[in-house]
Amino acid sequence: MIALKTLTIQKVHNALVKGEYSALELAETYLAEIEKKNKELNAYLEVFADVREQAREADKKIKAGKAEILTGIPLAIKDNILIQARRASAASKILEGYVAPYDATAIKKLKKAGAIFLGRTNCDEFAMGGSTENSAYGVTKNPYDTERVAGGSSGGSGAAVAANLALAALGSDTGGSVRQPASFCGVVGFKPSYGVVSRNGLIAMGSSLDCIGPIAKTVEDAEIIFDCIRGKDSLDSTSVELKVKSEKLKVEDLKIGIPRSFVEADGINAEVLKNFNESLERLQTAGAKIVDVELPSLRYALACYYIIMPAEASANLARFDGVKYGPRVSGSNGINDYFKTRALFGKEVRRRIILGTYVLSAGYYDAYYGKALAARSLIRADFEKAFGKVDIIAVPTSPVPAWKIGEKENPLSAYLADIFTVTANIAGIPAISVPSGNTKSGLPLGLQIMAEAGSDGILLNICKSIS
Repeated sequence: MIALKTLTIQKVHNALVKGEYSALELAETYLAEIEKKNKELNAYLEVFADVREQAREADKKIKAGKAEILTGIPLAIKDNILIQARRASAASKILEGYVAPYDATAIKKLKKAGAIFLGRTNCDEFAMGGSTENSAYGVTKNPYDTERVAGGSSGGSGAAVAANLALAALGSDTGGSVRQPASFCGVVGFKPSYGVVSRNGLIAMGSSLDCIGPIAKTVEDAEIIFDCIRGKDSLDSTSVELKVKSEKLKVEDLKIGIPRSFVEADGINAEVLKNFNESLERLQTAGAKIVDVELPSLRYALACYYIIMPAEASANLARFDGVKYGPRVSGSNGINDYFKTRALFGKEVRRRIILGTYVLSAGYYDAYYGKALAARSLIRADFEKAFGKVDIIAVPTSPVPAWKIGEKENPLSAYLADIFTVTANIAGIPAISVPSGNTKSGLPLGLQIMAEAGSDGILLNICKSIS
């Protein structure tokens, strides 16, 4: 029996090339684990029927001496990333039965590398939420405590990796949706710089914020997947070719910026703050220099995000009208068909569409959306100024550990949990969550590290040296 808990991508690659086990045997081990655990966790919405067939193709490639690092590696894919000829629902009833007509660019690259797709993972509907409680197909439970959430919106991907139901996974991150579930589930989640990974084939939520990123057990595994999927894409006009900045900084050469007033504001859990300070002490003991930095505009970040994101979401989700995508609910005439079909959206999605439409409406556009864009410019400028003095900036990934399912029924309390993660999306900079310890009750906690835009390679190298 293959011990899944200790596997990394490099270990699996070495074993496959040496013939210690086959891609088929590995895939069957994961399928058996999914069969055993998924009913309780609800990490997967669908396990693909052709996993064994994919594995046999990978074995042929390996035997022919054509194996790449990701050949035969079993991955889980978030339900809002398109895989040709497979269902993609974004965990919404409005896309029930929708079958993707093409591969997302990230998927195309992983297919070319020979990766195996185990299935599609649960998420908050249209990636709107931080707990996967907003999925139309039930909440994903945290592998560390099944009474608690796995985080969101990529909760299914985070839980799948943490519970050894996949070696790694793809998620999407609009305001923390890769990093926060990684923190809650005790794994690594990486959000690249905006545009470095193509958004083609990602069901859009907030187009100026959305990023596809990996969730994995180690920083090295996240880097391997990132290196495969990154790059400029003619099908995404916002994509860019990353100028590789990957110099390796030693821990003792590091200057780590801490926005104290932001981190220590009201609302942060005492255990989270204690764990964060202990993480900084360990880094300082290893030789890193801890420097306080001022990022005064960060106090506007959450409000800024919850104007820009709903505005973009309301525009992006206008296309789901019962004509082209998913089911159509019949009314007495065309406009009633439209309204009845739109009622298939869940409560949280409708809330954000209404909010987004409001801030874009005549008379309110300048007062809300225009000011949010101005605040975004201030936040970016603050980060640029800070990165002139320090190499990286560190904050907790989340102000709280994973909460109990149903505990945050008030949407505002759930939105506040995004306070530390939304800043990286607003600024377009790379950010990663790495495990930093546990609460007294055993719940995982994460340390979030951010770097200058385009410095993805440097950030990953730094995290490899300190994690």
